[in-house]
Formats: sequence, C-alpha cells, structure tokens
Amino acid sequence: MTEYDAVVYDLDGTLVDLDVDWNAVAVDVSAVYERANVEPPGDGLWGMLETASDVGLAAEVESAIAAHEHRGARTSTRLTHADELLERALPAGVCSLNCERACRIALEEHALAPAVAAVVGRDTVGTWKPDPEPLLATVRRLGVEPEGALFIGDSERDRRTAQRAGVDFEFVGDGPSGV
Repeated sequence: MTEYDAVVYDLDGTLVDLDVDWNAVAVDVSAVYERANVEPPGDGLWGMLETASDVGLAAEVESAIAAHEHRGARTSTRLTHADELLERALPAGVCSLNCERACRIALEEHALAPAVAAVVGRDTVGTWKPDPEPLLATVRRLGVEPEGALFIGDSERDRRTAQRAGVDFEFVGDGPSGV
C-alpha cells in the first residue's frame, strides 16, 4: 500500500452493507412517477433516477431513495474492510452511489467517520458513478493526484469509474458483486 498517497472506498458492499430493500425503493420511486402522472422508464430504479431530472421529478425521486438509504445506514452491517480502513495510515475517502448523508450516517454508526477525510455521494456533485467526477472530487478533497490514489469497491461500476478517472482499482473479495 505504500505506493499510494490515499485510498478511496466505495461504501455499500465494501465498508458496510446498507440494510435497504431495493425492490421497495423501486416501488416508492415508481409511485413518485405515478403521482406526477408520468410513465416511469422501464429500466429499473437507476433508470428512474437517471430520467427523473428530464421529467421534473429529480427532487422527489432523490428524496424517496434517500429516505430508504438513511434508514438502511442506521441498521447497516459493518464489513471486514472497515477494519482495514481503520488500520491504514493513508488519507481515506468514500465515493458512493448512495447519497452523502447516508454515507455519513453509516460511517458514524460504525465509528468510521474519524478515519474518513472526504465523502462524496450520489448527490454531492452533478454526476454519479460510473462517471469519473465523483471519484475525482473525492481524490481532490484528499489533496492527491488520481495516479496517487487507489479505489476499492465491489462492483463493475466501481471498476469502470476508477478506469475513467485514471485511478488504480482493487475489488473487495473475489470480484464484482453485480450491483
């Protein structure tokens, strides 16, 4: 690990498992579309999130998703990589597809917040993973260059994000989780 100046972690599936029923989230987000009399796109929860701004529902959709994430962060399960985070001497950050507040709640719940100098969630910058900007924003907040950082995550989306940002990447466990 000495070849890096900082390490950035994904949150859900890497440091913690958020206690979120994503099917229930999709039902609630679909209800936002129905109340607005707008046909939701047929490509699932993230498709509804991506389309929300185009149909004027961004704030309502984000609020519906975030409510589930906040609750799930409070009852999340700490994973073994959280211990690794606490043992590292390098500056550390979190870059997540979850909203920033849920990230911060989970970090507080598991006594990880003091070890994390930067948190970038889905709602922190104008784009989300696999766009490189959230990871690049995290790296900038840690005061290092992309080539001096390592991103640790659990998904193919995380790997693509790192590749696009010019940041080295490492999977937790045996490879992508599929999320």
